[in-house]
Amino acid sequence: MKWYGKLYLGLLIIGLYIPIIFLMVYSFNSAGNMIHFEGFTLEHYQTLFQDDRLMSILFNTIAVALLAASISTVIGTLGAIALYQLRQKKLRLTFLTLNNVLLVSSDVVIGASFLIMFTAIGHFTGLGLGFWTVLISHIAFCIPIVVIIILPQLYDMNQHMFDAARDLGASEWQILNRVMLPNLMPAVIAGFFMALTYSLDDFTVSFFVTGNGFSVLSVEVYAMARKGISMEINAISTLIFMVIIIGILGYYLVQRFTKRRLTMKRGIMR
Repeated sequence: MKWYGKLYLGLLIIGLYIPIIFLMVYSFNSAGNMIHFEGFTLEHYQTLFQDDRLMSILFNTIAVALLAASISTVIGTLGAIALYQLRQKKLRLTFLTLNNVLLVSSDVVIGASFLIMFTAIGHFTGLGLGFWTVLISHIAFCIPIVVIIILPQLYDMNQHMFDAARDLGASEWQILNRVMLPNLMPAVIAGFFMALTYSLDDFTVSFFVTGNGFSVLSVEVYAMARKGISMEINAISTLIFMVIIIGILGYYLVQRFTKRRLTMKRGIMR
């Protein structure tokens, strides 16, 4: 890469990360504002952890994100496998297009659509907006992300492995469990972490479908920011950023361990 390409990438990264670093540094500001840094303090974090309502919302956010990521990873993996094995090209293209439409659709449109749907369902069943509506919405917009991550990995796999497994008498379940899924595991893990990130980061869809005293962190931070700048917002944002960084590092460690394990297995088989 040329020097100006490296310079451009460096300036781009600096431009993206300076506001985050600025926010994190001022979360430790004893002055209680973002105008000048007076001194180091953990007071804002103590206030945050002593706020039972914020802790409850933080727990709700993590619970929704983990459940949505787990369920959408299972459904998305099975959906990607079903698309891969679908022989009718036009039907496969139709399903893939419908999957991609959700990826490029506006969050406002998706959120409003879910709000209308849940309101109509609630009219007949009495179901109100709350935990389940947020969870279902997050699962719905995370599934296409998982599908689009796993599907290319399926097409990169060697089809002869499946044929060889069938020739050796393996059933379709054994092929799925012992051949396909182990090779897909890095993509599955990537899909899980991507879905987890999207769920934690989502605001627009959550804003439409929260209710009945239930809220998630993105909606709560938005409500807090409208009242004025609070260092608790900086503290929450710093904690979320650090959790995401740890999650990404964990993903790369797991991916590296998985690749090393597969390499060792192939070496033994040879």
